[in-house]
Order: sequence, then C-alpha cells, then structure tokens
Amino acid sequence: MKDATPQPIRLADYTPPPFLVEGVALTFRLAPRATRVTSRIRFRRNPDAQAQDLRLDGEGLRLISATIDGVPITAQPDATGLTLPGGDLPDAFDWAAEVEIAPEENTALEGLYMSNGMYCTQCEAEGFRKITFYPDRPDVMAPFTVRVESELPVLLSNGNPSAQGDGWAEWDDPWPKPAYLFALVAGDLVAHSDAFATASGRAVALNVWVRPGDEGRCAYAMDSLKRSMRWDEEAYGREYDLDVFNIVAVDDFNMGAMENKGLNVFNSKYVLASSETATDADFDNIERIVAHEYFHNWTGNRITCRDWFQLCLKEGLTVFRDQQFSADMRSAAVKRIEDVLSLRARQFREDQGPLAHPVRPDSYHEINNFYTATVYEKGAEIIRMLRTLVGEDGYDAGVRLYFDRHDGQACTIEDWLAVFAEATGRDLSQFARWYAQAGTPRLRVTEDWDEGTGRFTLTLEQSTPPTPGQPDKAPQVIPVAVGLLGPAGDEIMATRVIEMTDTRHSLTIEGMPARPVPSILRGFSAPVVVEHAVTPERRAFLMAHDTDPFSRWEAGRGLAREILVAMVRDGAAPGPDYLDALAVTLSDERLDPAFRALCLRAPSEDDIAQALVDAGETPDPMAIHTARERFQRAIAAHMDDGLARAFIAMETPGPYSPDARDAGRRALRLAALAYLSRNDGGDRAARLFAGADNMTEQMGALGALLQVGAGQSEVARFHRQWAHDRLVVDKWFAVQVALAAPESAVETARSLTRHPDFDWKNPNRFRSVLGALATNAAGFHAPGGAGYALLADWLIQLDPVNPQTAARLSTAFETWRRYDPARQGAMRAALERIRATPDLSRDLSEMTARMLG
Repeated sequence: MKDATPQPIRLADYTPPPFLVEGVALTFRLAPRATRVTSRIRFRRNPDAQAQDLRLDGEGLRLISATIDGVPITAQPDATGLTLPGGDLPDAFDWAAEVEIAPEENTALEGLYMSNGMYCTQCEAEGFRKITFYPDRPDVMAPFTVRVESELPVLLSNGNPSAQGDGWAEWDDPWPKPAYLFALVAGDLVAHSDAFATASGRAVALNVWVRPGDEGRCAYAMDSLKRSMRWDEEAYGREYDLDVFNIVAVDDFNMGAMENKGLNVFNSKYVLASSETATDADFDNIERIVAHEYFHNWTGNRITCRDWFQLCLKEGLTVFRDQQFSADMRSAAVKRIEDVLSLRARQFREDQGPLAHPVRPDSYHEINNFYTATVYEKGAEIIRMLRTLVGEDGYDAGVRLYFDRHDGQACTIEDWLAVFAEATGRDLSQFARWYAQAGTPRLRVTEDWDEGTGRFTLTLEQSTPPTPGQPDKAPQVIPVAVGLLGPAGDEIMATRVIEMTDTRHSLTIEGMPARPVPSILRGFSAPVVVEHAVTPERRAFLMAHDTDPFSRWEAGRGLAREILVAMVRDGAAPGPDYLDALAVTLSDERLDPAFRALCLRAPSEDDIAQALVDAGETPDPMAIHTARERFQRAIAAHMDDGLARAFIAMETPGPYSPDARDAGRRALRLAALAYLSRNDGGDRAARLFAGADNMTEQMGALGALLQVGAGQSEVARFHRQWAHDRLVVDKWFAVQVALAAPESAVETARSLTRHPDFDWKNPNRFRSVLGALATNAAGFHAPGGAGYALLADWLIQLDPVNPQTAARLSTAFETWRRYDPARQGAMRAALERIRATPDLSRDLSEMTARMLG
C-alpha cells in the first residue's frame, strides 16, 4: 500500500492555522502535459494561533522556483507538501512559487485535469494541493485574482471578469474563500445565456457553458437557476453577490456538481436535458442539483466550514434548503416521500452496517470517504427537526442571525446551534447529540385503552443500537408528530408534536368516545425506525383515511412490506384487503397522480432484506426476488382493469412538459404499464416504445419489457437510435444490467464491459454498468459469488486511475454480514482481495478496512 499505517485526522486535534492569507494571485499557462502555475500569496501571522511551522500542502507538483519577499529560497518538498520553519518567517510576507503539473495525466479528476480537451478543476475536498503549494484547509479564506493564458477560446475562473485579451483572461473574486472553492475552466465552449435582476435591482449575467452542439439542451438548467435565485431571495433573503454566474457542463466528473464561487462545475448529466434525451427524473435532478449548488453561495461559500469535520454544516443545511425549494416547486407530499425513500435506502443502510458514523465524525483517514448519505441526508433531517422544534419564526430568526454574525467566516456546528439558542432561548445541548451519535434510533410505540373511562395512552420508548466505536447511546431529542383518527376515519386530534427527551415518554388523552387510531411520525418528523405492533386491518384503515399524506403512504408501504416478508417465509399471497385498498388508492382521482404512483411502487428487495434482518432472520436474495415478483403479479392480476384505465387516462396530450403535473401523470401511467406488462407479455410496452416521443416513456416502456424477459429488439433499436448521445447511452447500459434476470445479471454486466462504448475511465459510464449491477440485488448476490468477484476485479482496476469512484462503489459490499455463511465468505474474500492489492489508494484502503472491521 502507498501508506501502510495512515494516521487518522481527529477533530479533537484541531488547531487554528499559524498563518492567514490576505490575498492570492494565480497565473496559469495551460498546456496538457506541462501547465505552469505561478502563485503569489500574501501571508500574515495569525494572532490567535500558537507559533508553529507553516505547512504548505502540495501533491504531484514539480517545484521550479520559490521566493519569500522576492528572495529566492531552496525548498525541499516531500510527498505531501513542504514546510517553512515558523521561527524564520516574518509576521507578514509574500510567498511566490512556480510549479509544473500535467492535467492530461490526472485521471483521478481531482485538482486541474482535462476532459475531452477541456481543462477543468475539482478542488473539494483537498484538490487544490494538486495545483500549487498552499495551506489547503477550509479555515484559510482569501480573495483570489486569476490570470489564465491559453489559445482556447473560453477562459473562466471564479468571481467577475476583470480583463481579457488575445489568449488570456483575468478574473477577480472579491469575496474571501477557501482553496477548495477555487475553479478554472478552459475550452472550446458555447454559452446558453440569460440575465437575472436581483431584488435590489442589480443585473447578473447568467451562462451555462457546454460543448458545441449541446447548447439546445440547457434551457431547463437555466430556468432552474433563475427560479433558485428568486426563491433564495424570497425564502431566505439572500441575494447573489457577483456580476456573473457561470455553470459549466463536464463529461468526466466524479460527483454531481460543485459549488465553486461564481463558477459551478457540473456533471453533464445534471445540465443537459431535452424531452427526447432526458427523463422526468433527469429534469427533477437538474432542478434539484442546480438549486443545491446555487444555495451553497451563502450556505457553504460566504459561510463555510472551519474544518472537514463540519462538512454536515454546509451540506446538511443546503440539502434541507434544496428540499424546501423542490417542495415549493412540485408536490410537497410527494417530495417528502421521495426524500424518505432515499434516506432509508442509503442512509439507514449506512447506519446499520460497518460504515456507520456520526453526522459529524470525530476522525477520518480520507475525507473523500465522508461525502456520505449520513452527512448529507441525515444532516438535512437534523435541520428539519431543529425547524420543527423551534418553529418557523424561531428558525427564520436563527438563520438570519447566523448570516449576520458569521458572514465571511469558517464555522462549526457549535456556531450554528448557538445562534438558535440565542434567537429562541432554547437549550440545544441535548439536541447536539444528533451530530455526535451514529445510528438510527428505534422508537417503540405501545398503546393502552381504557374503554370505561375513555382514557387513551400512547407510550414511546427510544433506543439506538450500537455502532462501530459507540456501543452505548444517550437519549436524543426526538420530535414525534402524532395525530388521532376516529373509527370513521375523522381526525379527532390534529397533529401534535411530542418532544421526547427521555428514554420513555407517555401521552394520555382523557374522555375519548371510542378507541382512536394513532397516526405516528407524521411527515416523517424524525429519522427513526418506528416499532409499532399494528394489525393489517389497522394499516389498511390508515391507508384509506389518514389525513397526513406521508403517513397514508407509510401505512400502505408497511402493509406491503409485511406481506412480502410473509411471502418470503411461507409463500403466502397478498390478501384481498390490501389489494382492494390499493385499487381504491389507484382510482382516487382526488389524489396526486405522482402520489398514487408512489403507492403502487413495491418495497425494494433491499428494503425487504432489512425487514427480515430486523426480525432476526437471514435474508435470501433469490427468495426475496421471487416473492417480490409474485407480489407484483398478484397486483397486476387483481387490478388489471383499473391499471388499464389509468394507463389510458394518464396519457399527456400535447407537447412534452417537465412540470410536476405532467411528470406525475407520466409516473402513474408508467407504473401502471409495468404491472400491465406482466399480464400482456409487454404488448402495450412495445407499442409505447415504438411511438414514444419523449425519453421518459421510451425508457419506461423499455424497462417494462425487460422486466418480463422481453425487449431484446428494442434494446438494439435504442442503441442504434442514440449511439451518438453519451448520456443516453449511459441509460442504455444501466437499464440492461439493473433489470437483468438474477441468473443473467453478472454475465450481462460482464459482456457490456466488453462493449466498444464502455469507457471505464469515465465515472458515469463505469457506474452505469458496475453501479447498476450492485443495485440488482438478486443478481449481485446470486449464488457462487460471481457478482462479488466481477465488481472486485473492476474496483482493483479502477483504483489507480480514479480512487474516489472506486471507493464509493465499494459500498456495495457494506451489507455483507447480513447474509448466509456462503455469501458472507465470498464477499469477505472479495474485500480481502481488494485490501491486499499492492499500492491500494488511501480512499479504497480505508473503505475496505472499515467494512471488514
């Protein structure tokens, strides 16, 4: 390994930087294999820090020259940077250095690299040190000026353009920022341009930069940006603060997007969209991610995190803000359900395995491995709970104080909570445990009914299972939203938030005329698992009558999960009560079509596996797949007429629109089609595929065909039609693997890795095959371990080229302990083979070590 005994970085060891930076001037002379970077940095001693040496981070740099106050020095860099003895340095000085780097050889896509002839950067978390020597830590903030020299026509960096000429451009970013927010892009690009007038009347130029030929697919990203800017002004009072806002679409990108100040760099899949090439889900993701990165302008850029342990401060808050935005743009109820589905599928799974960690970890080896669902999604849930506890007015007051007090600073979770304590007068010390304790709390609910007195008592008990390094958990503050329904389905107690602070809490209601039916955790008011012994009849009642949309959906979901668990155990079939209730939901035209589509969606195979684990059983992926398929066939058979009516009724006449209304109708139509295909062998799907005029219906029809073992001619036709479009070809790869039959999934993935269009060095393309295999639970876990071996082979091959992508995809192995001994042995062997690979990256080495324990 490159580092056999890497030393952990610990939150407790934080010390302020010995020197601060007053200004940075960078000059780039771009060349694919020999880019020269000249840096001029003004340092001053930090009066709040202890005297110590100045460490300048730097990796893969060839140092050409260095001076201090114009005097040449002899510096000896090591593998990770160079050290300037603190005692020899004046209290203020100018450091200048020239280095050489090779962007074309940078396959890790971190720092300055090239993507199909375009220069671009990705500096979060620690990529700037691959550009020049610098104290690469988020609490060192400074204004930057940048000069870019190249024959390429478009030369971009952070801030505002200040000057340009033939072969050069200069940019000035007046707002202090950490180095991780630095950005540079140079290439042959064209702009889709627009303008925005801020609330105070300032004009802002907006550009979405893409490769020639892609400019016709930028309109939705631009519309999303403008709506995000207006929403942030109206909801949070935050105006944009530069003269220009640039977005650039890049094909080779490890993540979704990056919020660099004034110059957001995006994975192309989250910018480019047209009705012919993008699905409704793509449009939704573009809207959400554009908003997320724009909202970072204040929650991440103007106010950043002091150190990387505070990553959840900027990400959790910004995810919550983008969730609020999406809820306002679309259906709030549907958005909440979708967010919870994602949380349970990714973050709950993380909490229940060897990769569990607090929202604010206390140590790490490789910070790239902590860009997790726990930091992002659970971090957002904590913000949501805080808003519930302090109320909308208290939340608004706390956020305003946060912006006023900490603008231009690098902050901590303690700073964030302190403003709310001051603004609302609340003691939030116990609430802070949400940031420190890993694991998903369990909320056990019991009921007591005294018919003689009409007294109803609801008792809640909380506990959190042990997680790695945290065997014992203290009680947390849990806001539990509860309502009560009468026997006729009328609401007899409106939603009330119970604020749990102890292990046990009881709520007693006197004088009830009949036993009420409680609706627990309305709106998913806290990220917990509810353990409540509820009969199928009770769930069906809530499914039909609950006034809270989330709880209504949750009742149906819980009933479906219980049925599926029973089917896995003993082959039972769905009873008429569930099927009739689902049919009523399908036909209820008062309900949002998108909500009805969610109600039709069966629990995932991973969801069923976890339900079996919770019941103390060992899941069999093949048995789960078989049961889930029988479950869906039973629904299809029972509801054929209603599904056929929905399929016809939800057709959207007229030109395609990605708006919430039409997208919801298409979601219900395609959900119905997936069931109907099990009855007609795919006839309707084949006709829809042949006549579809938008990618949503074309992909939905193709998926319906593949699920019933048909569609091979359509697969071939799809590739012929879209071979020229890289993002659509990604979909073509992914759908074949994700929907392959369990017995053929591994061979399907293996054969596609041999396809001429498979570029394993492109993260999107790699994920479209190997990532899709990991989502095909029965296929990945098929007996014999071929899926594990194939993924391990490719992770080992990818790691030297792109360790970030390899490490993130390795999480496919995180549930290995839940399965039978044969599967456990095969997965463990795959992990150990990865770990034993010579020169394994720090990223992948840490992940395998944590999973193996």
